[in-house]
Amino acid sequence: MDPVFFFELSGESKDLPYAEAVRCIEAEAPGCRVNSSGPGYLTASFPCEALDGIASRIALTHRIGRYVGCYDPDDRPSLSGAVLPEGSTFSIKAKRFEGMMKDVDSQKLIREAGALLSKNNDVDLRDPDVVIRMQMCDKVHLFVEERVTEKDLLEKRKVGERPFFSPISLHPKYARTLINLTGVRQGGTVLDPFCGTGGVAIEAAEMGMKAIVSDFDEDMVIGCRENMDFYGLTLHDHDVLDIRDIPSRFSDIDAVATDPPYGRSTKTGGEDVAAIYQRAMDAIPEVLAPGSRAGIIFPHENDSETMKLEGVYCQKVHGSLNRYYHVFRRRD
Repeated sequence: MDPVFFFELSGESKDLPYAEAVRCIEAEAPGCRVNSSGPGYLTASFPCEALDGIASRIALTHRIGRYVGCYDPDDRPSLSGAVLPEGSTFSIKAKRFEGMMKDVDSQKLIREAGALLSKNNDVDLRDPDVVIRMQMCDKVHLFVEERVTEKDLLEKRKVGERPFFSPISLHPKYARTLINLTGVRQGGTVLDPFCGTGGVAIEAAEMGMKAIVSDFDEDMVIGCRENMDFYGLTLHDHDVLDIRDIPSRFSDIDAVATDPPYGRSTKTGGEDVAAIYQRAMDAIPEVLAPGSRAGIIFPHENDSETMKLEGVYCQKVHGSLNRYYHVFRRRD
C-alpha cells in the first residue's frame, strides 16, 4: 500500500493551491488521487519515488510530509503512524491555518504529542533530525516534514532580477502554478503564445519541460531569449507570430500556458483585448495534442466554444483587480 502524504497548502487563494497540488500529483503519480482535504491541506497516497517530482515543481504548497494522522483537540493523540528513525531527535512545530482554533492551547498539544514521541526518541528544539508539523484547522493534523518549497529560488527569478523585463509579468510561483494546472508531465512541450519577457518559459524549462514561445512583438521574443540565456535555459522553439497564426507553426503541443495582454499599459498593437482573446480561443485548441490542456489567465471569467472549461480559480491581486486562472481541455 502506498504511503499517505500531507500537503500544507498556502492560504493566498481559496481553490488555486488545492487545484495545483492535485494536478502535480496526477502528473507525477498517474492514477493516484486525493484521499481527503480541508482548509489549508490535502492528503494523497502515492509511491515514495513520486515525491521528488511533485515537490520539485509545486509552487503553492509550503510543505509535504508523511501523514501521521488527525484528531480533535480534546482527544488524546494517537501517534502510531509516526515511525521515526531509531536514534533520531525530533521537534514539533504547530501552526494555525488562518487563525483557526484560536481558543486551543497549541503548546499543550505540542507537549502531549511530544510526551508520546519522546518514549523512543529524544527532543532537540535547536537542530532536530526530524521535524513533526502540527497543522491546526478543522482538526489537529500531524505529519513528518519531508519536503519544503524553496521560495528563495523563485524570488531570484522574479521579473526585476532578469536582464530584460517589463513590470507586467507574473511572479515565478504563479507562472509555475499556471503550468502545473495543465497537468503537463516533465519532458512535455509547453507553449506560451503571449510570451512577453518569458516568465512562463523560464519556469517550464526549470521544471524539465520543453519551452516554446511566440509573440507578435519581436522585441519580446528577443528579450525572452535573452532571459533564458541568462538562466542557462534552452528554448525548444520560438517565433514571431500573431496569435491567429500559431496553428500554422506549432502542433501536438502538450500544454499551452499563457497570460494574454490586458490593461491600458499593455502593448497590444492598438487592438482591443477582447478581439485578441477571441482569436486566442480560436487558435489555441488547434495547436494542442488530443486530450491536452490550456492554462489561460483572464481579468474576468471566460468560457470557450472550442474547448471544455474544467475549472476557474480566482486570485485577488489588489483592490478590485483579480486574475482568473482558467483550465481548458481540447475537445477530442
